[in-house]
Amino acid sequence: MSSRDHQHPPEPLDFFIWTVEDVGSWLEEINLGSYRLIFKENGVNGEYLESMSVFTTEQILHFIRRHHMKWGDFITLCKELRRIKVACLKGEQRVRRPWWAPSCLSVVFVKAAKRNRQSRVVSLKLES
Repeated sequence: MSSRDHQHPPEPLDFFIWTVEDVGSWLEEINLGSYRLIFKENGVNGEYLESMSVFTTEQILHFIRRHHMKWGDFITLCKELRRIKVACLKGEQRVRRPWWAPSCLSVVFVKAAKRNRQSRVVSLKLES
């Protein structure tokens, strides 16, 4: 376990830098906690979740088989990922530094997150 306070779920705006543990906490939050261990064993982190938006059909099927997911649960996972992206697009998420970064770097991470939010806005508009 990390030193992170697990009372608070990971910030959605930061999902692209989530650790495997953050993804596990999020799975619990969206009622998919039964997949926490298999996601951890397969090293599913935020960067991997972000990459799922460009998966081909073959990659989706491979992901479902590899993680022993039910179709309904996969759809829930995708809807929740989309919800996070939309929240980021609307600017509804608080910007903060990652839990593992020293407090002296807060300004650096906030600026980077804001820049990333702007690039993701462009990305989401292109996806639509």
